Amino acid sequence: MELSSKTKPLLLLLLLLFTFSSVSESNQFCDAGIEYGEPGCGISSSSSKILIKGGTVVNAHKEEVADVYVEDGIIIAVKPNIKIYGTSDDNIGWRILFKVEAECYYRVGDDVTVLDATGKFVMPGGIDPHTHLAVGLRDFESIDDFFSGQAAALAGGTTMHIDFVFPVHGSLTAGFEAYKKKAKKSCMDYGFHMTITKWDEVVSKEMEIMVKEKGINSFKFFMAYKGAVMINDEILLEGLKKCKSLGALAMVHAENGDALEGEATSRAIRLAGFVNTPLYVVHVMSIDAMEEIATARKQEGYWRANSFWLALDESGLWDPDLFVMSPPIRASGHDKALQAALSTGILQLVGTDHATYNSTQKALGIDDFRKIPNGVNGIEERMHLVWDIMVVSCNGFLAHSFKNIQLELEAILEIAPFLRFAARIFNIYPRKGAIFPGSDADIIILNPNSSFEITAKSHHSRSDTNVYEGRRGKGKVEVTIAGGRIVWENDELKVVPGSGKYVEMPPFSYLFNGIDKGDAKYLSSLQAPVKRFKSTD
Repeated sequence: MELSSKTKPLLLLLLLLFTFSSVSESNQFCDAGIEYGEPGCGISSSSSKILIKGGTVVNAHKEEVADVYVEDGIIIAVKPNIKIYGTSDDNIGWRILFKVEAECYYRVGDDVTVLDATGKFVMPGGIDPHTHLAVGLRDFESIDDFFSGQAAALAGGTTMHIDFVFPVHGSLTAGFEAYKKKAKKSCMDYGFHMTITKWDEVVSKEMEIMVKEKGINSFKFFMAYKGAVMINDEILLEGLKKCKSLGALAMVHAENGDALEGEATSRAIRLAGFVNTPLYVVHVMSIDAMEEIATARKQEGYWRANSFWLALDESGLWDPDLFVMSPPIRASGHDKALQAALSTGILQLVGTDHATYNSTQKALGIDDFRKIPNGVNGIEERMHLVWDIMVVSCNGFLAHSFKNIQLELEAILEIAPFLRFAARIFNIYPRKGAIFPGSDADIIILNPNSSFEITAKSHHSRSDTNVYEGRRGKGKVEVTIAGGRIVWENDELKVVPGSGKYVEMPPFSYLFNGIDKGDAKYLSSLQAPVKRFKSTD
């Protein structure tokens, strides 16, 4: 029988696929116990093939009911009704992809894990833009290192974090190398910010190395901690100018060493505006600081202020030792104002400043509160709190069943930009922060009908306390996929020390769009309005 011109190519494709078929090895994970395994655990050389069926896929720009197919740590397709063909009976260990009548078909072997997400939300894994794991303080480190802290993050639906590198003996390079060693046991992807605590030509040159060779695109300056790492306005201006030239994002801990958070925020915004460079204000905790940012965002210009908040108020402030942090926790009312600012886009990111210490470490300040280690938890709780506060509570979801899905989707899409802002601001979108073909397979499945309770007895941090102790809410992360591997499912954590990757973040994010135009406008304003002539006398 003569084959048609349409049939020949398909048969050739089938022949090639049969010839070069292969079967993936099974996954290996270290079981999560109290210590979640040790660095000696085996690391699988293969990646999972995962098909997520029937969920509502939520990206920052839209939502859709679709299936998601993952292979080798990458999202391959996001399509409705992806079909599965092939079973162990016919010994098929390969797949083919082709389109028939606008439907997408995958032929896969039985090594594919299928997850049913019907009635649930499929979203990009969270990115915590502000953490301190294994941070040194006096003669000890915080209780969560780059393994336990990341394991806790994965249990809460966060699949990447950005930690702060501190210089070692004033050297940025030595600090970077020290933190790379700390991160060897990581079990999920991470990036670095760099802190600047002094200024000279060596620091200026090292900033160039960090940006051009080490994948760091943000630098933090402290306006607080007088007598320690606090810098003055002169150094801040030099740092802002250097950041601008490198396409790096300047970050400030905007808390006046002698006075108020609002004043420091205002001053940092004005100095960044003078230099005409983007600014990121970290851990905004007060209405005063938020209002300074809101005013700045209304002004004409090409730089932005970006910031985040914590979901705490003064109600537990006098509990022994737990709530010591900076800026300090504010009175009730500030939290509601900051939540409103997030929902309207005045504030754009939600970070945790996760820096945990156990009760023994906290007890060092029993006779002097100034000696209490400064920091609280949040890396595991963040995604659940954002969902419960911004989707459930603020939008009345508790009064509706999941059948009224449109009400939920409207609420979700109001805060959906939160899913991608960190990735965009730190210039790793859409590799991160999106469920697109080609994006990293960092995915969570959230069940809006499941409830959660936060308690130190069940959390995955090594700390024996939790500042959100006893808090309950609705909307639970039931599955976390990191790097194409299922690491959290059925309340079980399975992670591999050393499986995380360092993510280099390139300079010149979208925040720098229009900077040249702003500079040109400023230079043109410097032209003298009258011509001057030399005297003929």
